[in-house]
Amino acid sequence: SRPFWLRLPRRRHARRSSHRSAAMAQKRKASAKAKAEEPAPKEAKTAPSGEEPAAAAAPAEPFVEEADAPADKRPGAKEAICFHPSETTLNVVPLLGGKLLRSLADGGMQFLLAGARASAGVQAGRYMYEVKVIEAMPVGAQAWGKAPKPVQLVRVGFSAAGSSLILGADDEAHVLFDSEGFFQAAKTRTKASKPFGKDTTVAVLLNLDSASPHANTVSLFRDGERVSQPQALPESLKGKALFPHVSFRNFTVQVNLGAAPLKPLPFACRALGSAAKDDLAFAPSVVPKDGKCEVMLPVAYPDEGTFKWLDGFLESNPQYVELSSRKIMDWAAKSGLSNTTKGKRPSGMDKPDMSFGLPAFDGGALQQMVKAMAPTIPRNYIVMEVEANLSAAKRQATLARFGGPRFKRTACVVMGEPPAEFKAAQQAELLKDKQHKADIQWRVAKAEKAKQRAAKEQAKKFAEAKRKEEDARKAKLAEIAAKKAAEAKKAEGKEEAKAE
Repeated sequence: SRPFWLRLPRRRHARRSSHRSAAMAQKRKASAKAKAEEPAPKEAKTAPSGEEPAAAAAPAEPFVEEADAPADKRPGAKEAICFHPSETTLNVVPLLGGKLLRSLADGGMQFLLAGARASAGVQAGRYMYEVKVIEAMPVGAQAWGKAPKPVQLVRVGFSAAGSSLILGADDEAHVLFDSEGFFQAAKTRTKASKPFGKDTTVAVLLNLDSASPHANTVSLFRDGERVSQPQALPESLKGKALFPHVSFRNFTVQVNLGAAPLKPLPFACRALGSAAKDDLAFAPSVVPKDGKCEVMLPVAYPDEGTFKWLDGFLESNPQYVELSSRKIMDWAAKSGLSNTTKGKRPSGMDKPDMSFGLPAFDGGALQQMVKAMAPTIPRNYIVMEVEANLSAAKRQATLARFGGPRFKRTACVVMGEPPAEFKAAQQAELLKDKQHKADIQWRVAKAEKAKQRAAKEQAKKFAEAKRKEEDARKAKLAEIAAKKAAEAKKAEGKEEAKAE
C-alpha cells in the first residue's frame, strides 16, 4: 500500500472535485429554473385588417465602384510631365531625373515641409498618379525638441496653379490626403482613409468626368486597394485645372507621373502619363530663352514701403522667388512651427525675430542653408535684404554666391517718387485697412449698445419683479392684519355676549 503522505493529496483533490461538481450541478438547476420562469416572447404586432403595415426604413444604397475606363483614341500630350525647379521648394532634392524626390534633413531643413507641383494639370476626364514612400529619414527625439509632429509626414493631392508650394497651406486652392489618414480641403480636416507609410504605394484618383456618378471627387488607394470613399472637391476648385502636388518631411518619395501604374487599381484607370492632350493643361515654362536666370537685388531705404513694393512686384512677376527672412518665417509657419515671441517684442520684416525654440532657427543655421542651396537651383530670385543691399560690400558678397554663366545679376533701385500705380494701390490698401478698423469699431460700439440695452431691460424687469413682490408682500400683510382684526372683533363680540 502507498504511504500516508502520498495518499493525502489525492483525498484532498477528491474532496475539492466533489465540491466543484456539487456547485456546478446547483448552478445548472438554477439556470434551468430561471429559463422556465422567463415570460413567453411577445408576438409581433400586426396591422388591423384594412390597414397597410408601416414601411420599413430604406436600406443604405451600396457603394458603386468606379467603372473601367473606355478606350480613348485621342492623341496624348507630347510634352513630358515633370517637376520644374520653379515649382519646388528649396529643400527638395530631385534624384534619378526627377523620379525620386528627397527632402533635406540638415541645417533646420528637417523641420520644414517640402513641396513639389507637377507641370501638367487635369482639366477633364478621370486620371490617377502614384506616390511610393521609399525612405524615412530618422530624426532623434532630442534633436526634434518642440518642433511640430509628426516627424515624418507625406501629403498627396492636387492644387490650383499659382498657389502655395506647401500642400495644405492654401485652404481654397488645395485638396489632399496625408499619411495619418486625414483628408483636408476648404478649411476642414477629417478622418477619411487609412494611414500609410514606408514601403507603401498610394494612388490619388481625380474624377472630373461629368458622366460618372463620382464626378468632381478625389479618392485614395493604397497598394491597389481603395482606402477612402470619394471625397467631394470644394466649390473653389471646380472648373479649374488641378495639378498633382506632393508635400513631405523627412521622407524620400517616388512620384509616378508616367503611363503605367505601379499598382493597378480594382478597375481599369488611365494614369496621368497616358492622358489625352485635350484633358491636360500645362503650366508655362519660366526657363529663360538664353538659359540665364536673373538674380535681382532691390536697393531701397528701410521703412519706406520697400516690402509693399515687393508684394506688388511678385504679384505681377510670379516667376521670381523671394529670398528673405520674412519668407523663411512664412515657410516655417506653413510647416506648423510657431514663433514663441510673436507679438511680445518689436520685430521688423527685414530682420524678424526668429525665436522658435529650435537651435537651427534661432542660431541662423537655416538662413545659411538657404543661402547655400539657392545658387544650386536655377530659377529667378529676388534677394530682399534691405540693410545688406544698401552696402556695396555686402551686395558684392551676395552676388558672388550667384557667379557663373547660369545667372544674370541686376540691381533695382527703389527710391524717389513712387509711380502713380503704386500710390493708387497703397491708398486703396490704406482705405481698406481704415474701413476694416472702422467696421470693427462700429461692431464693438453696436455690441456695447446692445449690451447696455440688455442691461437696462434686465434692470427694468428686475425692478418690476421686485415691485410686484413688494405689492404681494403688502397685500399679504394687509390680509393678515384684516384677518387678525376680524378675529379680534369676533372675540370681542363673544365676550360682550357672555357679559350680557
